Amino acid sequence: MAVLSTAALAAACWVAGHLHPDPPLRLAARFLHLAALVVGLGSVLAVDWFALLWMLGRRPLPDVLRTACTLQVPIWLGLAGLVVTGLFLRPDLAAPLTLLKLGLVLAITLNGLYAHWLGQRLTHHGTPPVPRTLRIQSATAATVSQLGWWGASLIGFLNSHS
Repeated sequence: MAVLSTAALAAACWVAGHLHPDPPLRLAARFLHLAALVVGLGSVLAVDWFALLWMLGRRPLPDVLRTACTLQVPIWLGLAGLVVTGLFLRPDLAAPLTLLKLGLVLAITLNGLYAHWLGQRLTHHGTPPVPRTLRIQSATAATVSQLGWWGASLIGFLNSHS
């Protein structure tokens, strides 16, 4: 799945380099890009918030896993929406910031696959306490998630004003 995700992102970059959308299409794409960001990042924030509460001992693990399971579809739809609408935003694929943003998008995609696998491991773990290694892996996945989503959002904002 990681190879397929990487290939899909590479294909999206190739397509974006060959599209020449007119201004009304770019405007619509920008709005839909923002909507996809709200859906994806909003869902990620909810999952990561519940995960933080679990790490602090304020929520049981099943609450986190239910939240993650419930929100995985909006997270992936938001991410896919960002990639598809990004095709029409005429990204400068030679710009270092754009390349960094694409790297972050790839990182959050691969991290999302890892987090899903990790959630399955946590589900099958069963009784508390959760081993320290799984807690560290969970914290790392949440950190990568937050840094990736916010970093890509910041770069998108900066690129939209240049």
